[in-house]
Amino acid sequence: MARAAAEASQIRSRSDPRVSKKVHEDLARLQAEHPHQQVVAFFQDECRFGQQGTLTRGWAKRGSRPTAVRQTEYEYVWLIGAASPQTGQAEAILAPELNTAIINQFLDQFSRALAPDVHAALIWDGAGFHRAHDLKVPANVTLIPLPPYSPELNGIENLWHDLRSYCWSNRAYAADDDELFDVASESWCRYCLDTELIKSVCAKNYIPTRN
Repeated sequence: MARAAAEASQIRSRSDPRVSKKVHEDLARLQAEHPHQQVVAFFQDECRFGQQGTLTRGWAKRGSRPTAVRQTEYEYVWLIGAASPQTGQAEAILAPELNTAIINQFLDQFSRALAPDVHAALIWDGAGFHRAHDLKVPANVTLIPLPPYSPELNGIENLWHDLRSYCWSNRAYAADDDELFDVASESWCRYCLDTELIKSVCAKNYIPTRN
């Protein structure tokens, strides 16, 4: 067990050449299998957003003791998204719960949002919903699993951090799903419509850039 944990810790290093080599090999293989399409890498993950928000630092007058809102209620929604550090394309759905059916719904919508000449290499973690037997993977999407216990290798985690820090923190929300859905949708759209921002925030040095 200790040896396996040590190996997992080593392979999850963002500079580990094994990660870079494997991803490059997977992308090259996919490109060879789909010679008439562009293979584009996307990072995928799920983010829970709700009333138990984040407290972050803010500007205040020296010597003052500013206050910030931190709720303790339990309403939340799920943001299921994918973002490409190569093209800046980002797609997502919002859902009140998370299960395999929701992941299948996301994969279907994500597939439909891809250009006809694009084949997506969807890089994601090994969560249970990502390994379910009834998972339905579209023909224009190939799944690439990350090493265990390696959230820092998933570029979309940086996007979740930004949303929690700059859009969802120090705020109170009504005790219903409507406001949560509205705020999550508005903040996601603000980011996903800026392709250069997505490319910058989600970049990882083991993913090759595109011209």
